[in-house]
Amino acid sequence: MASQNAPGIATLKAHGYHLPVSPLISWTALVALILAPFGGFTVCIAAITAAICMGEEVHPDPKKRYMAAVAAGGFYLLAGLFGGSMGMLFTALPTPLIHTIAGLALLGTISGSLHRALNEERQRDAAIVTFLITASGLSLLGVGSAFWGLVGGAITHFILRYSRQKAA
Repeated sequence: MASQNAPGIATLKAHGYHLPVSPLISWTALVALILAPFGGFTVCIAAITAAICMGEEVHPDPKKRYMAAVAAGGFYLLAGLFGGSMGMLFTALPTPLIHTIAGLALLGTISGSLHRALNEERQRDAAIVTFLITASGLSLLGVGSAFWGLVGGAITHFILRYSRQKAA
């Protein structure tokens, strides 16, 4: 839940899409529950897909950006159908090349997300703490770095907010 849904919702909110979170989580959980016996247990609000599909480079009009998500869904269906062939193709390629391709594909998303996260001065420190902890790959008590990044960022945000209020 924490590794995809929370960052996915945060990404949507950062791009100005304010959706009702409880029904969204409930529906994705219900769909995952129904599809789990068939291997579809990973249904979630994908953070990376949300970030890629919500950027200004997708379409200037935010109301038309949903088409990128539809196209991504179609690509995921094709990837599922041809997953074995794609897997064989990627095993034939050198690992550094695969890492480079993945990194290049995410450069626009990462730079746009960092720009938005670091744009507001009052939240800059909390955003960078969140990013650094998440990027560290920290795993504690069997919980991944995405969760601990959110925890670290929230703690930083509240400490800095409290100290600013106390100083005022």
